[in-house]
Amino acid sequence: MITVEVKKEIVEKYERGMRVAEIARFYKKSTSTICTILKKKEEIRGLDAAKGVTRISKQRPRVLEDVEKLLLVWINEKRLAGDTVTENFICEKAKALYTDLVSKLPGTSTENEEGFKASRGWFDNFKRRSGIRSVVRHREAASSDAKAAEVFATEFQKLMASECYLPEQVFNCDETGLFWKEMPKRTHITEEESAVPGHRPVKDRLTLLFCANASGDFKVKPLLVYHSENPRAFRKCRVQKSQLNVMWRSNSKAWVTRILFVEWVNEAFGPAVKKYLLEKNLPLKALLVMDDAPAHPPGFEDDLLEEFEFIKVKFLPPNTTPVLQPMDQQVISNFKQLYTKALFQQCFEVTKGTDLTLREFWQNHFHIVNCLQIIDKAWDGVTKRTLNSAWRKLWPDCVLAPDLEGLAHEQQPPVVGKTVSLGKTRGLEVNEDDSQELVEEHGQEPTTDELMGLHREQQQEVMGEISSAGEKKAKESLTSSEIREMCERWETVQKFVEKHHPNKAVAVRATNLFNDNAMSHFREILKRRQKQVSLDRFRVKVARKERDSTEPIDGSDSISDDESRPTQ
Repeated sequence: MITVEVKKEIVEKYERGMRVAEIARFYKKSTSTICTILKKKEEIRGLDAAKGVTRISKQRPRVLEDVEKLLLVWINEKRLAGDTVTENFICEKAKALYTDLVSKLPGTSTENEEGFKASRGWFDNFKRRSGIRSVVRHREAASSDAKAAEVFATEFQKLMASECYLPEQVFNCDETGLFWKEMPKRTHITEEESAVPGHRPVKDRLTLLFCANASGDFKVKPLLVYHSENPRAFRKCRVQKSQLNVMWRSNSKAWVTRILFVEWVNEAFGPAVKKYLLEKNLPLKALLVMDDAPAHPPGFEDDLLEEFEFIKVKFLPPNTTPVLQPMDQQVISNFKQLYTKALFQQCFEVTKGTDLTLREFWQNHFHIVNCLQIIDKAWDGVTKRTLNSAWRKLWPDCVLAPDLEGLAHEQQPPVVGKTVSLGKTRGLEVNEDDSQELVEEHGQEPTTDELMGLHREQQQEVMGEISSAGEKKAKESLTSSEIREMCERWETVQKFVEKHHPNKAVAVRATNLFNDNAMSHFREILKRRQKQVSLDRFRVKVARKERDSTEPIDGSDSISDDESRPTQ
């Protein structure tokens, strides 16, 4: 069966100039099947189906299509964050999305909201249609995670002993999202923002990658990924990115990708660790422990520079990071508490020493450069003891016993309490629950409205057209024969990838995306040139007829066509 999604792709490819025979070869279907689909292109174009659906029935509610589309966006977001996604987790999110979407429809009732159960049958069909992989049953995940964590911890401790690794030589890194411009919900700033119809609360997300060693005495420069390469505040404050205390990178989603991760290892982690070990007169070897997030898949060691071959990598088993990953054992949460405290402190110091109100400073004067200063202060505030204690579950032998200084540190007032007292000094109704909620929200998953926005952005990216300037340049520099040759080579590459790639769904999605965003541009050029050739030929033919009709003809010497033909 051909899904509605693929049928739409077929129609789009045909309208962009791809021939029926090429489409048939591409999808391994007969030309008659492609022609049948193209005859119904108007009907197909009007359909709005979730991925994997082969037909739209009257029994399948439209809202369920929206649920599955947003669910795919949500699953992708969770995986990019390195989070575990189980069947039970997906079903619960599907029910929540359904309830949320139905409640926004006019004339709905509680009965409508409870109409979708997200049953095992629905999940199996959704999984088959969408092509999602690596989803485990909830009970299997719960039992296998604990057992896998215990087995790995035992093996890890044996490895540390057999390879003679010191705590100074073993590192852990992990990514986290940060809404750097968010205040507690009950402050008047957030209340005013929420009161504006259609206005998104004051949020601006970035991703940070933190790394430190097991002894806790060395922190590597963090990687920061933002959605803008050169924010306006950088120009205003004359910021030199090379002088920042973070490695600044950017992409449209503010995500850590494999390319950015490898850059960070080669440009920040490797040089810093090498210098640190040499200065400490320690053997030049290091172990980097990390999870299997998409940004750092197995095999990335091949991308390391030759001078960093002393770095080895150890991956945590899937679904064990909440239990074993040191950065998840109060390190990142401690950083976010310190960030929130420093955020309040800076706001209040500025408003106390100027005529600005808190709202004026927050909306018009608090920018990404301020954020970088606070990140630096908060990360510097994460103590050696906090970093060392985080290894207690994975490598307990490396954790130092608390001394008197450590006990004194533990008896200090908690960070959350300090944040609350700072808020109250400026008359804000903030309590410990508000502050803790803000810290937890930094890692919160996107809302239904945010998922809808992400879905629209992804559609716009896929359907976006190449600019006319680039098209004109390509027309001038490429001949039609070069374009045809390139298209033929692409078909060869595409067939090879789809045949030999271990994950067929990923391969098809990737090649389809390249077809739609890159190859369609060149096919469109060919199509227009072919139309122009046909038009030129037609004009030549018309001009020839007009020229012939205007030539003087001697009537006495002329003979009819019938007379001019030889008798047979």
